[in-house]
Amino acid sequence: MSQLSFADRLVTGTRKLGPLCVGIDPHPAMMPAIFGAPSAKAASLWGRAVIQQCAGKVAIVKPQAGLFERWGWKGLQAMEEVCAAARDAGLIVLVDAKRGDIGTTVEGYAEGYLGAAAAFPCDALTVNPYMGVETLENFVALAEKHNRGVVVLCHTSNPGSKDFQAQLINGEPLYIQVAKSLAPMIARLRGPQTNWSGLMLVAGATGPDDAKRIREAAGGALFLVPGYGAQGAGAREALASFVKGPNGLEGGVINASRSVTLPEAAKSAVTAADWDKAISAAIDAAQAELLAATKA
Repeated sequence: MSQLSFADRLVTGTRKLGPLCVGIDPHPAMMPAIFGAPSAKAASLWGRAVIQQCAGKVAIVKPQAGLFERWGWKGLQAMEEVCAAARDAGLIVLVDAKRGDIGTTVEGYAEGYLGAAAAFPCDALTVNPYMGVETLENFVALAEKHNRGVVVLCHTSNPGSKDFQAQLINGEPLYIQVAKSLAPMIARLRGPQTNWSGLMLVAGATGPDDAKRIREAAGGALFLVPGYGAQGAGAREALASFVKGPNGLEGGVINASRSVTLPEAAKSAVTAADWDKAISAAIDAAQAELLAATKA
């Protein structure tokens, strides 16, 4: 267990390297043939190879649990191998599993990812708040105890997010009410060094004005911003909710998955060296674009 809070570790890392978060999403139809036919083994090989290219270039990676779970227990084993490789490389690991439930069930999820003896240990976990704030308590309590983070779905980047998240309640969108309701938990997970909170919120880059409203409502919460890259949002849109820090704009991480791990040059690579070069170039380009935007 780290002696530093999750928020302080993350902000320190992004101030040094930039805000890019690399999503580890093993889409079976997109993985290059050089890793073998789509399988849990191929996902593990591919994911660990991506981790090698991330080391020293980004602070954080985000394995997508659902894309590993398609292969059952072998897929879960592959995800743990990728997470272990990331930790060994000094990367912060955010598992994107969007867990959420009540009672002893949510306790099991929390212990499985954030507990001292977690089967799938990670630095932070995405969770779903739409069964009520009380369902987040187990996650937040363990994060508080073990210096880990909790990433709450607030306003996602998919087109269908408006079906529920944007519905007005007492004149305010539901996602704003979610953000406001989390204020006590945001305060509990604030890092003493940076004053940012490890109670993060998902705020999609495809709605930059909405993200600004969430920032006003949520104050010191760090944001996980999806939607940059393959989903169409640019660097300025992705950084719309960030605020001025000592090294430029800061306030969370910008996720990119397919655009940096599955670019065309990598999908068509016939040698490991060609693949390494393509992934390295894609990560460098995304990080440079985001860093430039933080200074603008």
